[in-house]
Amino acid sequence: MSASTDALLALRQAIKSRTSITYTKDSEPETSLSSATHLVLSPSLSLPKSTPTRLRKPGSSSTDPSSHPTDFFPLEAVLIAWLFRESLGAEYMRQARENGLAVGFVSVTERKNVVDWLEGRVNDLDNIVPLACECHRISTPSLNRMVPAAESTTPPGTPPQLRQNAGLPSTRVVSQSADLSSPSKRRYVADSTDIEIVKKIRQSEVELQDRNTVLRGTKPNNFSAVKNTYAEKLKKLKEVSKNGGAAAAATQAPDPKLQARKPKNLYPIIMISSSPTALITMHNVKRFLQEAVFEPSQDARARAAAEGNPRPEDLIAIYRKRTTIDPSGRETEMHARYFVVDSTEALAKFGADAWDRVVCVMTTGQAWQFRPYKWSEPKTLFHHVKGIYVSWANDPPNSKIKDWNVTELKIDQHRRHVDKSVVAHFWKTLDTWTTMNKPWLMQG
Repeated sequence: MSASTDALLALRQAIKSRTSITYTKDSEPETSLSSATHLVLSPSLSLPKSTPTRLRKPGSSSTDPSSHPTDFFPLEAVLIAWLFRESLGAEYMRQARENGLAVGFVSVTERKNVVDWLEGRVNDLDNIVPLACECHRISTPSLNRMVPAAESTTPPGTPPQLRQNAGLPSTRVVSQSADLSSPSKRRYVADSTDIEIVKKIRQSEVELQDRNTVLRGTKPNNFSAVKNTYAEKLKKLKEVSKNGGAAAAATQAPDPKLQARKPKNLYPIIMISSSPTALITMHNVKRFLQEAVFEPSQDARARAAAEGNPRPEDLIAIYRKRTTIDPSGRETEMHARYFVVDSTEALAKFGADAWDRVVCVMTTGQAWQFRPYKWSEPKTLFHHVKGIYVSWANDPPNSKIKDWNVTELKIDQHRRHVDKSVVAHFWKTLDTWTTMNKPWLMQG
């Protein structure tokens, strides 16, 4: 390849002369380098972007790009190194991949030297193979002699200063020492042993990666299972949002059911079992859910009797702090109120739509608990409310609840320091279910 058509020199000349480099595909202008096939370096020169240059890849000893093109960087790789010369290493590698060079781009450590050469700040690089005409050039030093630059009528022996003052050309002194003062730079030839050692070292190298490149896998991932899992939940959220917007619109008739949910005092209700053997009863539920401390029911009953309260109330209010984070990242702390009942008689005090406010039913696994409920069948009941099965941590699995849609809440008999994590898990589970199924109860 001659100097006049050398791709590397043509690119360097275009950069130094500030010529606009454009892209084409099928002789048509193209705006993206990744989709283009040719680079237009001048009005009369268009080269394929995959043209191998004389810039040799690290570890290669080839000297002919035409016979070993894979050992040399293509023209587009050199151009990308110059286009993104100011980018950080991670951004540069990302841009190289997005422009079609998953591999084979100029490394971050070599990029600066290549850019300096392209912009003319350095005249030579060790990894640029010389042109064929440069390899056979021989410099012959001349002998010491006086060479007249032009015919002169000044008598011999006239000092050079007088010759210049007279406006006459001076003689040019060409000496052997002057010729040898700037000899052509001797090119470094790598030793074959060194080349093999470098190859072994590069095989053990790990390419620098950042948080973006590590996410780019080599094989496609199928997330359809995740999409199907959340499709139903997303559908419910859209329906709730649609219904809420329709109820708020002044031009539309309000839904009576939504109108009933408007008052701010519609606090959620938790129902627990009235069984005397239940771990959570009306005696200890307030301390458990509000203070995150489990106290055995008989101990709580004895303590209340000593304080003059032999019978528990049939309606107990639970207060908790709930922190919400809006889309802007701002945290808001609010005090949420819940009511706890253990019978349908107490529930009836909340009105005819009380079951619309029930968000949780705690059960001991005994089906008789549900007989007076609005939905006496466990499978139907736990479709409308969140089911919680409370048991000791060392109890064996209960076969009766395996078909019920309930979450098990395990209480340790001796370690009270784990009560906080148990209660936190309960509230997190209940908040998630309420947000998805009865979001209007999460406002207070």
